[in-house]
Amino acid sequence: MIQVEHLSKKFANVLAVNDISFQVEKGRIWGFLGPNGAGKTTTMRILTGYLPPNDGRALINGIDVNEDLRSIQKMVGYLPEIVPVYGELTVKEYLRFVAELNGLERKKIGYAVDRVVEKTSLQGVYGRLVRNISRGFRQRLGLAQAIIHEPAVLILDEPTIGLDPAQIIEIREMIRSFRESATVILSSHILAEITQVCDGAVIIKEGRLLATLTRDEWGKSLEIVAAAPVDAAIAAGLAPAFPAVSEARAEGPLLRLEFKEPPEDLNPILMHLVQKGVSIREVKAGLEALYMKAILAEEGRA
Repeated sequence: MIQVEHLSKKFANVLAVNDISFQVEKGRIWGFLGPNGAGKTTTMRILTGYLPPNDGRALINGIDVNEDLRSIQKMVGYLPEIVPVYGELTVKEYLRFVAELNGLERKKIGYAVDRVVEKTSLQGVYGRLVRNISRGFRQRLGLAQAIIHEPAVLILDEPTIGLDPAQIIEIREMIRSFRESATVILSSHILAEITQVCDGAVIIKEGRLLATLTRDEWGKSLEIVAAAPVDAAIAAGLAPAFPAVSEARAEGPLLRLEFKEPPEDLNPILMHLVQKGVSIREVKAGLEALYMKAILAEEGRA
């Protein structure tokens, strides 16, 4: 569905994207992972047609982004890091405006707006001015405008940035549901985001591709760091409670989990531990180790 071939982009003397190649299969959620300034946003803007590459090409469903931009705009929904909203419009007015910009037939706009409002749970702010809604609702509105024309591809740039923990969980659940109808590229510099949402990940740094990883490569192991030593009985009870868990070991405040298959959602396990009195400080998935290995190898310190 998405194919990137030797993509490069230069701004003045800075090579923001340097000969990147990767592909994402239809119906997958793929992570774009790297530190700030790695080139994630530039690559995503190229994929949406906002920026032309200096070298290489990007194809969506076999169509070159630079050769048929109008077709690409119909197929792609885009949520930039800064949500493009108009504060003087109500949520309803803004979504109708976006629907018109995307070329929806007038008779279909009402249905399209109702559909995305329900999908993104915006009913409570439907009639309010955009400038008066919270950051969390504004992020939902950004997702709503990205999916209003039912795109085959969704490109989401840091979709949970600035949100509180509860809002982050809600947005992640929403993104997971998008795979039913779209292929998704999700950029983040947060490892837990990629681990919990994505089927695979591309790791870049300073515009260079460092690694391409799949969930099968990172998803069968997990380390949870607690505020205090974890009771061995709690660890022993995880496998009976969650059939996907093949082994659980408590080593002081460190809880090591092994899975038969990469779990789709870690939240039930984490909530179970919290209910058992485990105060979780950090969750380290296998992706973290692979990410650091790639970064250190690039720096010559591996």
